[in-house]
Amino acid sequence: MNLLNRLFKIGQSEAHAAVNQLEDPIKLTEQGLRDLRQDLDKALHGLAEVKAMAIRARNEAEGFRTKAADYEAKAVLLLQRAHKGDLDATEADRLATEALLKKAENEAHATRTAQEQAKFEQSAAQMDQSVQTLKSTISQWENELKTLKARVTVSTATATINKQLAQLDSSGTVALLERMKEKVAAQEALGEAYGEIAQESKSIDAEIDKAIGRAGVGKAGEELAALKARLGLAE
Repeated sequence: MNLLNRLFKIGQSEAHAAVNQLEDPIKLTEQGLRDLRQDLDKALHGLAEVKAMAIRARNEAEGFRTKAADYEAKAVLLLQRAHKGDLDATEADRLATEALLKKAENEAHATRTAQEQAKFEQSAAQMDQSVQTLKSTISQWENELKTLKARVTVSTATATINKQLAQLDSSGTVALLERMKEKVAAQEALGEAYGEIAQESKSIDAEIDKAIGRAGVGKAGEELAALKARLGLAE
C-alpha cells in the first residue's frame, strides 16, 4: 500500500485544475486532510488486525510447544513404568512411540506458527512505519492549513482594501476631493479679498467723516460767536 500516492486530493489533476480556476484552497486542503484521516483510520484498522494475527500465532506456537513437551514427558513416564514392570514393555514402547509422534507433530505446528508470527510481526512493523509517516504528514498539513488560513485572511483583507482604493480612484473620488480642496482654497481667497475691500471702504468712509466733522465744528464755532455778539454776551 503506497500511502504517498494519496497524500492529497490537490495532488490529482482535477484538483490542480481547480486551484488554477481559483477555487477555495482552504476547502481543498481540508478535503485532503479528511482523505488522509480516512486513510489513517483504515491503516490503523489493518495494523490492529495484523498485530492480532501475530499475537494469535505466538499463542498457538506456545501452545504447540507446551503440548510437545507434555507428550515427551508422557513417553518418558511410559518407559519408566515399563522398566519398573508396571506396564508391558511392548505396550509401553507402542504408546511411547505414539507420544513421540504427537510430540513431533506439535513441534512442527509450533515451528510453522512461529514462522507465521514472524511474518505477521514484520508486516506489522512495516505498516506501523507507514502509519507513523501518515500521522506525521497529517500533523504537517494541519499546521500548513493554519498558516494557509492566516495567509488567506491577510490576502483577502489586502485585496479588499486595494479594491476599494482602486474603485475610489477609478470613480474619480480622489479627483473630486482635489477639486473640492481647490474650491475651498478659492472661496477662502475670495473671502479674504472681500475682507480687504470692506476694510478699504471703511477706511475711506472714516476719512470722509473725519474731514466733514472737522469742517462742521469750525462753522458751528463761528455761528456761536456771532450769536453771543448779538446778545451782548461776547467777552
